[in-house]
Amino acid sequence: MGLPIHPVAGGGAACMDTLSSKAASMRESLQKSQTITDNIVSILGSFDHRLSALETAMRPTQAEAKVLKGPHEDLESYLEAIDQLRSIIQFFGNCKGFRNNEGVANHVNSLLGKAVLKLEEEFKQLLSLYSKPVEPDRLFECLPNSMRPSSGSHGDQADSGAKSHGDSKTSENAVYTPPALIPPRILPLLHNLAQQMVQAGHHQQVLKIYRDTRASVLEQSLRKLGVEKLSKEDVQKMQWEVLEAKIGNWIHFMRIAVKLLFAGERKVCDQMFEGIESLRDQCFADVTASSVELLLSFGDAIAKSKRSPEKLFVLLDMYEIMRELHSEIDMLFNGKTCAEMREDAFGLTKRLAQTAQETFGDFEEAVEKDATKTAVSDGTVHPLTSYVINYVKFLFDYQSTLKQLFQEFEKAEDANSQLASVTMRIMQALQTNLDGKSKQYRDPALTHLFLMNNIHYIVRSVRRSEAKDLLGDDWVQRHRRVVQQHANQYKRIAWAKILQSLSTQGLTSSGGGTGIPSDGGNSSGVSRALIKDRLKTFNVQFEELHQRQSQWTVPDTELRESLRLAVAEVLLPAYRSFVKRFGPLVESGKNPSKYIRYTPEDLERMLGEFFEGKTLNEPKR
Repeated sequence: MGLPIHPVAGGGAACMDTLSSKAASMRESLQKSQTITDNIVSILGSFDHRLSALETAMRPTQAEAKVLKGPHEDLESYLEAIDQLRSIIQFFGNCKGFRNNEGVANHVNSLLGKAVLKLEEEFKQLLSLYSKPVEPDRLFECLPNSMRPSSGSHGDQADSGAKSHGDSKTSENAVYTPPALIPPRILPLLHNLAQQMVQAGHHQQVLKIYRDTRASVLEQSLRKLGVEKLSKEDVQKMQWEVLEAKIGNWIHFMRIAVKLLFAGERKVCDQMFEGIESLRDQCFADVTASSVELLLSFGDAIAKSKRSPEKLFVLLDMYEIMRELHSEIDMLFNGKTCAEMREDAFGLTKRLAQTAQETFGDFEEAVEKDATKTAVSDGTVHPLTSYVINYVKFLFDYQSTLKQLFQEFEKAEDANSQLASVTMRIMQALQTNLDGKSKQYRDPALTHLFLMNNIHYIVRSVRRSEAKDLLGDDWVQRHRRVVQQHANQYKRIAWAKILQSLSTQGLTSSGGGTGIPSDGGNSSGVSRALIKDRLKTFNVQFEELHQRQSQWTVPDTELRESLRLAVAEVLLPAYRSFVKRFGPLVESGKNPSKYIRYTPEDLERMLGEFFEGKTLNEPKR
């Protein structure tokens, strides 16, 4: 048998080659097809892009109608049109290859410029339309009830201002409700307008429009309230009563301005320029600058005006309101743009404190050197004493304010000790002056009565006031002893001579007999003539004392009765003893009533008329 023959083997190889060739051809065809497909997709994409660009290029025509119509009727559509114009400009900025795109872009830019100018006009009109001065009545309604003026007193707030010191703690905790200076529904519109203008690069235009509109409205609100511009010269020319009323008003105006008007203005700025940091603080600063200057200039004129004691309390009132508003001023006028106004306000606080402290020194010196020649002929409390004591009483109404004031300059020292030191110095200055005034009296008894009255008045006033806690019991007890010393000195000087006439010294002989002969002889060692002379002397002296000292005054009832009693306790026993012992000598002779003119009861009654401050020939009160 031979080997098998496979005729298919050669033919199969040829078949495989053919299949491979066809597969390669198909693969090449498929690749070409993908390339064509990709090219078609690219062409179609480009075509779509060109259609989009064409649509975009057509938009100016759609937006233009809205822009030319203006924003007044439909602000929302107007702002959308502006956004469209900005999108077109952005598109052309990114696609440089389109022919004639420069002309379209220029047209859109021009249209956008016109749109922004119309926005600017709308912003100005809308802001002006809704920016009106706030009427005083509306401001008063925003105050806490305790701060509202009584009806019919809107033109003069002096009473409210004067009460500010006493109510300072209440006012600090009181709730104030700033008025809506622009209707809340309008603020979002103004915010959108401002935002669009800022995006268009019109920062300065927004600032100018806002400042010119709101600043004058704010000033008008203050002027309607009663705020006026006064220079240092104006202040110096004013009568004190007029100036005091204006200071009271100013205190009230400061509260309203800071807590209501400036707070309201800050709220408007924060809402209108939310997200526009570059404008928010600057607009507030520009709007409030002239109003702040208007208010602070008056305070500055007072702080720099000629010092006088009566100004101390209004200076303290002014200092107090500035301290009260300190935190709010710091909060409202924050940031660099408001720094100057903030510093001006704090500078005024410091100047008021400085002037008040200097006025303290002036007052102390004025008290010590007071050369008033006002005659106090009856020895009563001198007007200077009552003035100084009332002054000190008022000072203690300002204790917390004074302590703050002292700490402005000497933080290391204890404020209580400083206040005590100031008070003691004023009291000492007063006593030094009173010592000098007491020397004007020719009668030394009246000198001591005068000092007794005045120091007693000082001690009694201190005991009844908060000054007692500060000056201490030792001070009070020491000065009470001084009062008693002057009372004793008065009694010794005024009554020593008349008591001498009731003394037995020089009446009896060395024998010391007690018999009283009927012929009035001298066997008893007592001369009837001498007794008569002593009684006549007593009568004359007592009548003189009665006439003179019933014109003197001891104004304090308790002190007056105490002094009368002290005199009676010395005089009446001596008189009774003298009359009982030597009266029979006179009674046995002629006209005994000529010598024994008064009974002890008569003397006691007449002593009850001493120190009543009667004028001559005036009947008993």
